Amino acid sequence: MSSPDRSLQTVSVPSDWTPAGWRARPAAQQPRYPDDAALAEVVAELGRLPPLVTSWEILSLKKQLAEAQEGKRFLLQGGDCAESFADCESALVSNRLKVLLQMSLVLVHGLRLPVVRVGRFAGQYAKPRSADMEERDGVSLPSYRGDFINQPEFTAQARVPDPRRMVKGHARSAMTMNFVRALIDGGFADLHHPEYWDLGWVGHSPLSDEYRRMVAAVGDAVRFMETISGDTLHNLNRADFYTSHEALLLPYEEALTRQVPRQWGWFNLSTHFPWIGMRTAALDGAHVEYFRGLRNPVAVKIGPSVTPDQLLKLVDVLNPSNEPGRLALIHRMGAAQVAGKLPPLLEAVRREGHRVLWVCDPMHGNTESTSNGYKTRRFDNIRGELESAFDLHAAAGTRLGGVHLELTGENVTECTGGARELTDTDLARAYRSSVDPRLNYEQSLEIAMLIVRKQASLATPVSA
Repeated sequence: MSSPDRSLQTVSVPSDWTPAGWRARPAAQQPRYPDDAALAEVVAELGRLPPLVTSWEILSLKKQLAEAQEGKRFLLQGGDCAESFADCESALVSNRLKVLLQMSLVLVHGLRLPVVRVGRFAGQYAKPRSADMEERDGVSLPSYRGDFINQPEFTAQARVPDPRRMVKGHARSAMTMNFVRALIDGGFADLHHPEYWDLGWVGHSPLSDEYRRMVAAVGDAVRFMETISGDTLHNLNRADFYTSHEALLLPYEEALTRQVPRQWGWFNLSTHFPWIGMRTAALDGAHVEYFRGLRNPVAVKIGPSVTPDQLLKLVDVLNPSNEPGRLALIHRMGAAQVAGKLPPLLEAVRREGHRVLWVCDPMHGNTESTSNGYKTRRFDNIRGELESAFDLHAAAGTRLGGVHLELTGENVTECTGGARELTDTDLARAYRSSVDPRLNYEQSLEIAMLIVRKQASLATPVSA
């Protein structure tokens, strides 16, 4: 066990770090731009544009994540697998916000804890790929890497990486954030009126009765508190909401990394909560080098190939001062591997006394392809990994403090199973994702209810 006074060390920016220092390291998953001068011009332009988030928002989130580490909050992180420029429209943004608010209401009601709401949006425009090239009918073209980089159409012109798309992505991110902030500040998240969050499905869903009971219970509790206090509870009129994305495209992230007045160190002001994906988490790689100097809270995706020794070295680099709220470890093992792969990692981190926020991503390890050519995720596997994660943390003496989900507020059919028992044949009906399959609004709410039930079962002593 590490010395108890380790947490009292001064936290400061590494003296040998700069926002551009990653350029001296191997940089995985980066596009090959055909014109270096055009790329440099775009990076310089981005460096002059206003930031998308503020340092005080970032530090507020870090404080809340530190409380989640201690079991005083629960993290709900969710959104699209990959945003597209075409989907930057008011209805899609508001529906995505609605389903996250609905899920957070279920979690607050059931867990009796404040929920940290973090969206996978306003910057989730780049995606890692398993191969640099894609082949169709004997034609080979660069892989689609997200709207930040190129276009999904399978043509030579569409697949050429274009640095100007970063400027367009910055504008789309700003519009998304502006709309979300306006909704939140305007009372969209007001707990006095959770009925505003309905997506039109509540009347016919198999989950509708249970959800309506929760809404009624929350409303009753609010009215009771206001009755005994004799005044309106104004802090229920709005909710904190934060953004996150995989900080994959390093020239973009570097350009939005700034120093700010009256604060020390460097902040990535493109998002509140950036994360490193599994494919770019090499200890000597460019992404880890870039992340280690940020004051933002950061996260790393942890897959089944990671060993305890590798993980401990990564934690030491990314959070050398053991700062509370600084580092989240998002494990994504798959339902078939979580029981064998997760416990050694939990034990190693616990033994060394590292302060981290453990988060479960039950989506990415459970992706498969169907016989009719669709990528999907089976709800039973998603549920199975999540339930196992709660059990494994309880057995290890650690705490599962959050979930990380790919979801949408739309009525898509991309993941099979759930309350409506979607099958492989349903996938063609409303499959809209250009990259990975997402939970629809109903499956997302079902996951929130499952979390509540699982946590309650763990808190209830087993009778002799």
